[in-house]
Amino acid sequence: MTIGGIRKYKELLRFFHRGRMAKSKFEYVKSFESEDKLLPNCWIVVRVDGKSFHKFSEKHEFEKPNDIRALHLMNRAAVKVMEHFKDIVISYGDSDEFSFILRKDTEIFNRRGFKIMTYINSLFSSSYVYCWKQHFDVKLKFPPFFDARIILYPTDENLRDYLSWRQVDCHINNLYNTTFWALVLKGGLTNQEAEKRLCGTVTADKNEILFSEFNINYNDEPEIFKKGTILLRKKIRSPNSDHFKKVIIPLHEDLISEKFWNIHSEILTIKSGQEYAYDSVEALPELVLSQLHLVKKDKCNDEIKST
Repeated sequence: MTIGGIRKYKELLRFFHRGRMAKSKFEYVKSFESEDKLLPNCWIVVRVDGKSFHKFSEKHEFEKPNDIRALHLMNRAAVKVMEHFKDIVISYGDSDEFSFILRKDTEIFNRRGFKIMTYINSLFSSSYVYCWKQHFDVKLKFPPFFDARIILYPTDENLRDYLSWRQVDCHINNLYNTTFWALVLKGGLTNQEAEKRLCGTVTADKNEILFSEFNINYNDEPEIFKKGTILLRKKIRSPNSDHFKKVIIPLHEDLISEKFWNIHSEILTIKSGQEYAYDSVEALPELVLSQLHLVKKDKCNDEIKST
């Protein structure tokens, strides 16, 4: 070996020596990280909730009391999350929130809670912005943001009670908002006057106000407003062939009843999605048609690839 070669060899050794020293000197900081591994054999629930969405909806001129465009956008973002994370067995959302339930035996990210929560929250938030133009003509004036929390439920009963709680909350809030905005937009009251009018009222009182003063039968309101959206994995027969395709179906049903869980028994038994029968292609929601590539392609139909 020449003198120049020996010199370069020694410099290379010093470089790797410094690298090892630097790594061993500073790597200790990793010991401050917490493992936060979630308990095994528990349903994992990640709930994403809009932050300051009252202001966000006002600035972007959401229709009151419900904006179907905003709800469809939330559903679209949730589907993107479910397409990426296959261990999500059911999702439920209404207004500005969505709950994602991962199977009890999932080993995704080695069940590290922070990792699961942040990945789902960031994908949902970015998908919401990514698909905004497909649902709203108004330009985004500032970015929306969502907080997230993670909860563990050890039993099937706990999980069902959690989802029932969220759907009951949807009904209570929607009935109040429907009555409140009827008083304001149709009854001419100010916000403060409407709040005072509804103070202390129960469900029957609000239904009476809607029907007697505004000829609104609350039972006739769209199911998506009253019950929220349930997203389930199903397989349907493709209209263009005899093959089955796995899709994510939006449902607006009563998930509190025993009937729902009997029909969709695969949720708790953690089995593959059952077949979903439909009368015609026209009867399928646009959210499903986009997954079957039967609607005009838009950028929200581009799959977010798994890494």
